Amino acid sequence: MKKVDIKIIAHRGSANKTPENTKASFVQAKEDGANGVEFDVHLTKDEEAVVIHDPKIDRVSNGKGFIKDYTLKELKKIDFGSYYGKKFKGEKILTLSEALQITKDFSLINIEIKKGYNINQGIEKKVIEAVKKYDLEEKTIISSYNHESLVITKNINSNLKIAPLFFAKPYQVVQYLKNLNTQYIHPYYLMVNQELVDELHKNDIKLNVYTVDNLKDIKLMAHYGVDGIITNQTKKALNLLK
Repeated sequence: MKKVDIKIIAHRGSANKTPENTKASFVQAKEDGANGVEFDVHLTKDEEAVVIHDPKIDRVSNGKGFIKDYTLKELKKIDFGSYYGKKFKGEKILTLSEALQITKDFSLINIEIKKGYNINQGIEKKVIEAVKKYDLEEKTIISSYNHESLVITKNINSNLKIAPLFFAKPYQVVQYLKNLNTQYIHPYYLMVNQELVDELHKNDIKLNVYTVDNLKDIKLMAHYGVDGIITNQTKKALNLLK
């Protein structure tokens, strides 16, 4: 392996043991020894930033419908834990502020902005305000598949680190990243090879790969020398790197 200081980043918290993106998942990630944590943010009907992956609540709660159609007060009445197991009954959706209070001691916090043409307009300002409120600018990375959202983020606060998410390798990747004014990239692990890692590192660009759960793949990413591994298998990944 080329380096031993690879960060293991818990995907949606320790989502293989607990309901994802909840207090339970972030507490478990701490117990598992994760270096960092990754979670997703949407806006409610009353424009509160909440931590959830999907635009709808159906998969991870006992409710139905789009987040954008609920107020925070309404969402707080819904159970976001029992879908995973009886012992998690009563888990509530977290606001971004609540999530940051729980995760502030991690060495890296990766907030993924979810933004589409008709949802989460103006979300960047809400995320930036919360990060600044808890003085977490230094350890936070804002990622998104919506690269325009990352430009908006950087324009509002140039001190924040941004990381575009990629499912496939972009054309002239280094130039693209320089145009975005970023030193980070979060690529899907299957698009990563040694040539890409070397090219990025030569240009002082760090890469945190997602979502790597197979131990063989984790070992391969470590061999390439990536900077961080976003995974649902936090404990196994840490044990492997030891």
